[in-house]
Amino acid sequence: MGWKETAEPLLTRMPGVTRPEGHVPFRRKLGWTAGVLVLYFFLTNVYVYGLAGQGSDAFGQFRSILAGGQGTILQLGIGPIVTASIVLQLLGGANLLGLDTNDPRDQVLYQGLQKLLVVVMICLTGLPMVFAGNFLPASDAVANSLNIGTGGVKWLMFAQIFVGGLLILFMDEVISKWGVGSGVGLFIIAGISQRLVGGFFGVPDITGQSGFLFGWYQIIFTNANLGSVLGGAGLQGLLLEQGQLLFLFTTVFIFVVVVYAESVRVEIPLSHARVKGARGRFPVKLIYASVLPMILVRALQTNLQFLGRIIHSQMGDGMPAWLGDFNSNGQAIDGFFYYVAPIYNYKDWMFFITDLPVELWQVFLRISIDLTFMVIGGAIFAIFWVETTGMGPEATAQQIQNSGMQIPGFRQSPGVIEKVLERYIPQVTVIGGALVGALAVMANMLGTIGNVSGTGLLLTVSITYKLYEEIAEEQMMEMHPMMRQMFGGGS
Repeated sequence: MGWKETAEPLLTRMPGVTRPEGHVPFRRKLGWTAGVLVLYFFLTNVYVYGLAGQGSDAFGQFRSILAGGQGTILQLGIGPIVTASIVLQLLGGANLLGLDTNDPRDQVLYQGLQKLLVVVMICLTGLPMVFAGNFLPASDAVANSLNIGTGGVKWLMFAQIFVGGLLILFMDEVISKWGVGSGVGLFIIAGISQRLVGGFFGVPDITGQSGFLFGWYQIIFTNANLGSVLGGAGLQGLLLEQGQLLFLFTTVFIFVVVVYAESVRVEIPLSHARVKGARGRFPVKLIYASVLPMILVRALQTNLQFLGRIIHSQMGDGMPAWLGDFNSNGQAIDGFFYYVAPIYNYKDWMFFITDLPVELWQVFLRISIDLTFMVIGGAIFAIFWVETTGMGPEATAQQIQNSGMQIPGFRQSPGVIEKVLERYIPQVTVIGGALVGALAVMANMLGTIGNVSGTGLLLTVSITYKLYEEIAEEQMMEMHPMMRQMFGGGS
């Protein structure tokens, strides 16, 4: 017996959300999407019972991407889902699973395996947060009131985090089957949008740092002490701390570039083999694999930094010097974990503005490693994403063939269509993945409004753009039911 036959009884019985039978009306999809979004915002404000203070954030600067809430029952966010996807992507890319995603039986096994891995990742990530380090400190008062001891409180906290991780998994499944878009993308948009709104409209006593509009209100109406605008201090204040002009430029630049890149495409003409005059086009976008593979790249860095913090919390001063050290904020300050950490903001590299705790060559080495990791990692994971989500040349050619379309001037055959698509899809996938990786590093280095990460801003703009396209497509299919058959939406 192979592993599939052995694991099939378990994987096929994994709990899940029932797929709708037939077409779901657009308004009902919007209702499910809005309902899950409201539930998500509610859960990010439900704090873990038994927690003594906030503790240190295990994910640090990656928090906005992982769409969770520090100290809440959604402490893990989408982290376990993303990590499980990475494992499956690597196993599938190495052809170690032996699963054919076109086979209905293997599809069920793949989905069951993904859910099982998510549960495993919830445990592997949640247990160290509760029982190691100062990520989620237990309350002695709760331990005394319940008479279960500190260890009992920690297990109670882990149970809440575990339930939160499962809720995120099933909420994502509800959105995917009954709503619009994907739950993972929706949660990222929700988290980043909160920080962007705070970055524009926040005031110091709420956010700790004045928002863009409040900062300019102080500059214009309260004669803020910026020094001479022509002087270094005044220019620095206008560009960074208070005026945030550089952050505004980066935010607008990323928005424009992503929207432009989404519109850049190679359109392959199609015609219907049986319906004369029925024509269409298959677009191969510059960012063909979308920006979502960037989550996988950043998740690798997140897990690596989290591992470093766990090692440091357990070994303390006994940690080998070559591995490095961490400050009170949980950021690596030297050694291996410093060099593989991404650039978070301008303070990590602008030596002419801020005093850096390391040598200049170390900063440039860290930038080089971050850029190389993001560009190459973005390209690799984009390829994995395309192949495992049915967007590759072979799967796409089969979809075009099944829809009754063909490329004018070519024989009606999946193999012929595949050869044409192979001229564009692999190259565009690599270029798009590398471009997104470079943009993410640039946005992190220059800073953004609301101090959202460059990857988070890229994800938000791209996911919102695709969500807009999907809503437009849903509305079109609602008005023209025959279009649902062309898009595979059922009756």
